[in-house]
Amino acid sequence: MPVYSMTGYASAQYAPASSDAPSSSQTPHTKLGLEIRAVNSRFLDLSFRLPDELRTQEPALRTLLGQKLKRGKVEVRAAFDQDSSSQLPQPSSALLQRLGGVQDMVQSWLPQARALSVADVLRLAGQSPLPQEDWAQVVANLAQEAVTSLLDARAREGERLAAMLQQRLEQLRALAEQAAPLIPKLVEQQRQRFLERWQEAMALAQPQAVPSTQASQAGQERALAEATSFAIRIDVAEELTRLQAHLQEIERLLKKGGEAGKRLDFLIQELHREANTLGSKSTTLELTRISVDMKVLIEQMREQVQNIE
Repeated sequence: MPVYSMTGYASAQYAPASSDAPSSSQTPHTKLGLEIRAVNSRFLDLSFRLPDELRTQEPALRTLLGQKLKRGKVEVRAAFDQDSSSQLPQPSSALLQRLGGVQDMVQSWLPQARALSVADVLRLAGQSPLPQEDWAQVVANLAQEAVTSLLDARAREGERLAAMLQQRLEQLRALAEQAAPLIPKLVEQQRQRFLERWQEAMALAQPQAVPSTQASQAGQERALAEATSFAIRIDVAEELTRLQAHLQEIERLLKKGGEAGKRLDFLIQELHREANTLGSKSTTLELTRISVDMKVLIEQMREQVQNIE
């Protein structure tokens, strides 16, 4: 199953054949266009902008989108578009007289009602290119076509996101491999430093006397104890182990696909926590640099993961 992005766009159009349109040459040929725009969101958020003739189709569209999409802010728009080559409807005198009578009656009861505009008259004089009962099937077909295109677009975008995340995973693994051998070296360096400081302190305290074997052994044990305490404080083996485990889980989710966005977002937070701990335990510029580089990569991953369904 592919990884899906929550970002995508798709559209579909319907134009009735000449045999389906009314035979009158005065009737404009009307096309119906439907488009779907989707961006990232924590949940599935659907909104619709439909003409009045299609308001009754909103529940069916909502059901279809709910079955196909799991997350994202999705906007569905539909609109009629008249063919520019078609003629405007020419209302008959009888229709105009009837509209005038209706207007007079309405304004007699509602004096504040505005008069009909030319656009209102033309709209009322127009005819629908299809019988009303056919719109449900037309809209359903358009919506199915647009949703299929949207899923294809989201899958292609998801594939690019997964490839980008995979690159970041490899870079994080390389940084972790650089950090692992630094700790034993630091512990050994600190151990030697403690021993040298103890020897310097003993030389200053007893410049003319030779330290006893017992005092020398006690000093060495104290230095080793301090080195051990230092090693415990800076040990990041657990952090590196957990970081590697998180990287493996992210890679598994990317290969599995499907609804992985929320789990990936949680794992990114855990990666950031381990990188922060690595930086807080750092005692060298090299380990600090590794921690900073890790956090930069993790932040880049977070931005991409937020677009995954």
